[in-house]
Amino acid sequence: MSLFTDKSIIVTGAGQGIGTAISRKFAQEGAKVVIADIDEEAGLENEKHIRKAGLEAIFIKTDVSDPASVEEMVNYTNKKYGRIDVLVNNAVLTGFGNIFETTVEEWDKAIAVNLSGAYYCAKFCAGFMKNQNSGCIINMASTRAFMSEPDTEPYSASKGGIIALTHSLAISLGKYGIRVNSISPGWIDVSSWKKSSVACQDILSIEDHAQHPAGRVGVPDDIAEVCLFLASDKSGFITGENITVDGGMTKKMIYI
Repeated sequence: MSLFTDKSIIVTGAGQGIGTAISRKFAQEGAKVVIADIDEEAGLENEKHIRKAGLEAIFIKTDVSDPASVEEMVNYTNKKYGRIDVLVNNAVLTGFGNIFETTVEEWDKAIAVNLSGAYYCAKFCAGFMKNQNSGCIINMASTRAFMSEPDTEPYSASKGGIIALTHSLAISLGKYGIRVNSISPGWIDVSSWKKSSVACQDILSIEDHAQHPAGRVGVPDDIAEVCLFLASDKSGFITGENITVDGGMTKKMIYI
């Protein structure tokens, strides 16, 4: 029997990038996967890919920044599969700009998708998990919660918020058998993991890989494997934690 046979898994932002790899890994392990994404083209393409392999997945168009959209997706998932075992909050809005030109609306949208969206998904899933007395929530943070390049304020702030949201939820929900952890990816090359209409493999240099003590830039499967671990019984004593997956990049001192 596969690791997640008969388990119901929601992955937000699963139409492209890291979310695609996560959804496919869980499906390969027997899970019934919900692809929750606002991009219909990307979501349906991933659903088709998973089903073509004889595995279970459904796409539900979802705007995580809209509580009503999230609640509808979660309720549909529970109705279809009878339970919700794992939530992976992966949906993200990227895009950078300096503080003088970034609009208030752009700031609000980044926080709404990256931070509020994770809270909404957790809120509506937690009710069903509480009734089961079991569940796992995995939030996608970022190494940008701890270090920055210029002009990344909305994204970095939202990911810092994810770290705090994670340990807060872990404490609040632990008594209901729900574990909550986060992952902070570093540089993950998702260029070939986009929907087919835009996918194009980036050419990475020797210097790109050399920035990492592990010797290479990360790939989406690096994150997906950690999700499998955090969602499994093997990590049953881990909650409220953030796991950095960056090939050691944030530990490397750089002198100019």
